[in-house]
Amino acid sequence: MEKQTEDISQTQYFKVDVEQEDSVKTILEEVYDALREKGYNPVNQIVGYIMSGDPTYITSHKNARSIIMKAERDELVEEMLTEYIRSNHWNED
Repeated sequence: MEKQTEDISQTQYFKVDVEQEDSVKTILEEVYDALREKGYNPVNQIVGYIMSGDPTYITSHKNARSIIMKAERDELVEEMLTEYIRSNHWNED
């Protein structure tokens, strides 16, 4: 068997469909609201979930735990970073 080597000199592209972006944004909004309503710090809880993958960081109030698991954790990070860049008016070129 030949061992294939990766060409690491080329940059790979990652593109998210706009429709999927909107659903991830909605997921974050719904989960954020549910966490806030229950008295949790939503930022801390969402970061805990993203870093660990443990859904128990997210309340089951308003079905938030099930809702957040509909998106991949990398999609959540991408949506948050995109919004941060937009809100700080950074150039995405």
